[in-house]
Amino acid sequence: MKQFNIPEFYKSPIISRIKMQRKMEDPRKKDFKPTILDFGPVVFKIARHFGFCYGVENAIEIAYKTIEENPGKRIFLLSEMIHNPDVNLDLEERGVKFIMDNYGNQFVDWDEINNHDVVIIPAFGTTIQIENLLKVKGIDTVRYNTTCPFVEKVWNRAEAIGKQDYTIIIHGKAKHEETRATFSHSIQNAPSLIIRNIEEAELLSKIILEEIKEDEFYSFFNEKYSIGFDIKKDLQRIGVVNQTTMLASETQEISDYLRNTMMKKYGNENIAYHFADTRDTLCYATNDNQSATLGLLEENADFAIVVGGYNSSNTSHLVELLEQKFKSYFISNSVKIVSNREINHFDLGKKKEIQSNDFIPNKYPVIIAVTSGASCPDSIVDEVLNKILSFFSNAKSIDEVLK
Repeated sequence: MKQFNIPEFYKSPIISRIKMQRKMEDPRKKDFKPTILDFGPVVFKIARHFGFCYGVENAIEIAYKTIEENPGKRIFLLSEMIHNPDVNLDLEERGVKFIMDNYGNQFVDWDEINNHDVVIIPAFGTTIQIENLLKVKGIDTVRYNTTCPFVEKVWNRAEAIGKQDYTIIIHGKAKHEETRATFSHSIQNAPSLIIRNIEEAELLSKIILEEIKEDEFYSFFNEKYSIGFDIKKDLQRIGVVNQTTMLASETQEISDYLRNTMMKKYGNENIAYHFADTRDTLCYATNDNQSATLGLLEENADFAIVVGGYNSSNTSHLVELLEQKFKSYFISNSVKIVSNREINHFDLGKKKEIQSNDFIPNKYPVIIAVTSGASCPDSIVDEVLNKILSFFSNAKSIDEVLK
């Protein structure tokens, strides 16, 4: 796989050594057991896979190269480069301005942007409408396009099955920029619909089987289906693709459920005509990170720490998995660990940051499961480990443990 040139300050002396060792021991990624770092009074169980994925490293390399190659020029990002506050803050401090937020709300009016400016398309991609707008302004949409290749793979697969007259069902969050981009591409070739979870798939199934009135479809899925969507003809042949950061197991569950629905309605012998096989669109990095998190769940730990941006979809899914077994603290960086007693962390249910006290139990040893999202630099995970180690005066040295 390609090696990317990312800034040194995103690399780490601890995590980088662990990842290199695991890569040498397990090049085919067959072992999803965590790496265990035993410091004596505290033991870290580090997930087998986490942190920057191919698409994120590609985006970061292009972004910093763009800054370096365009001194004196105004440089804009359509929205956040990736969902990590530290990365985006560093880009802002280097003069990069954001045109809009994650939901498409404008910070910079389009009239203020001209063909002398550089506009970076983020890793999530963008809609065809925005891409065309940039082209009309004479702005290069190829050279500074950091769209993840695995997002583009979903677009290409949706286009292929759309041209075969399948309707595209997108498993994703309707307001997420990647899903908005995927939807804008898929509607060029086929009727398209966004569904969020298995509950919405079950409702869609009842509509397909004509168990509920069609009015419920247009009401419930308002603004989530393409213009002119006709449930009588557009739900006869379907295929499922996904926002690459969603839970792979959930996408598979939704796909299997809808496939069984089509078998129930049209018969097993006709399933290939009515349901497209799209298993090849699942992102390898999302799969690896989620499989590694499941590997953590097979271990014992006193609690888990997940590091990443609070608006990161893939990171939030890792938290959801770990919360099935462990008390889990979702933090954006080491600053959130205030002391050995106090931690500020994001609560997914409340959708806000809260404070917890006495999060490190008074026992020997304290065992902590650790992972991070695909947009989180390894250096930030290093800082989290070092912060926690600072609370244990009798802990072994990092060099001693890594040897």
